[in-house]
Amino acid sequence: KIIKEYEGEVWCISKHLLAASMRLLEVGAKQHGMGNKEEAKDLFQKAYDLYSLFWGLNMKIINTNDIKKIDDNALNKQDAEKTGFMGKLRILVKKAIDCCIE
Repeated sequence: KIIKEYEGEVWCISKHLLAASMRLLEVGAKQHGMGNKEEAKDLFQKAYDLYSLFWGLNMKIINTNDIKKIDDNALNKQDAEKTGFMGKLRILVKKAIDCCIE
């Protein structure tokens, strides 16, 4: 009922913002329980920021006219290699292993 536009980028962004916000709250609660108060506070702040972005987007405070779909394998519009998240992770692990071998 909150997300009026079921098609397109607003729907997709909204669900990811809420999911990420919830996950940050869960991790923040765990850190708080472990006694890591500053870490928990930082995670709670990030969760609230994402939650605020969700509401800004759905109350039409944030302009979505410039949101454009990028290549499916690109992480952002500046991504020149377009290998996706797993491709980037493979490269990172390879560099770490190569460093250890040397």
